[in-house]
Amino acid sequence: MSRTNAPVRASTARRGPPPRLHERWARLHRTDREPWPEERLLGRLGAGHPHLASWIDAHGGAAAVARVLQEAWQEFHAGDFVRAVRLGGALGALGAAVANKAAAVDSLYSRRSAAATLSALESAIERGERAVGELPEHANTHYTLALVLGRYSQRISIAAALAKGLAGRVRTHLERALALEPRHAEAHLAFGLFHAEILAKLGALTAGLAYGASQREALEHFRRANALAPDSPIVHMEFAHGLMLLDAARYRAQAQALYRDAAACKPADEMERLDIERAKAGLP
Repeated sequence: MSRTNAPVRASTARRGPPPRLHERWARLHRTDREPWPEERLLGRLGAGHPHLASWIDAHGGAAAVARVLQEAWQEFHAGDFVRAVRLGGALGALGAAVANKAAAVDSLYSRRSAAATLSALESAIERGERAVGELPEHANTHYTLALVLGRYSQRISIAAALAKGLAGRVRTHLERALALEPRHAEAHLAFGLFHAEILAKLGALTAGLAYGASQREALEHFRRANALAPDSPIVHMEFAHGLMLLDAARYRAQAQALYRDAAACKPADEMERLDIERAKAGLP
């Protein structure tokens, strides 16, 4: 958790939950099943983790911490990913999910240098590792750690990623996330991509022997994600990307249909708008 005992603060212009966030929450989080970050939730977490309860009390109490966490998510959905990282990061394990999800999205769209982006992802990985130690039962703590590990591995060489054991770490945290929340569409999607990317980079024999990767497992996770969130642009986008990794010739028509489905979606937030724009750019 944060080393300071100063109370964490939301923007002084805001009182209570960010405007309309609570009403939109179910729609915004249908793919990751993140619970609404309210005072009662933090109270329950504190009851199960005395060290978190002490931290919450030292930072203004559950209501104050909940307001900052809500604001971090509001900034994420508004597209200010850097501010979401800063606000969520100040909350330690309690804010790791929003901070790391924001860091992962920012790594795709940031205009920072490659070195600066890698450094930000390394910080996110460190934050995620601490968080899963403190909140091992929170699905999105594991999922978002797997997410930033995956983004980091995509930016370094395959040899370096394998040497660091990143593939095994990604798999471990995705498995844990799905054990905790089987209806987590984004985790199913990420697991499908895990299989597809390993197969594309290493070939079926090595990928299967070393990492248990298979086309059957990839397709099963993609289809599960699509069944759980059939109106999600990111699900359509990454399903299409995964199919192209598995067998571009065989799945091209299906992938193009998925890109069209993604492009036709109505965005619920800035992340979805960016996904839809990527889908439109990928259409012939």
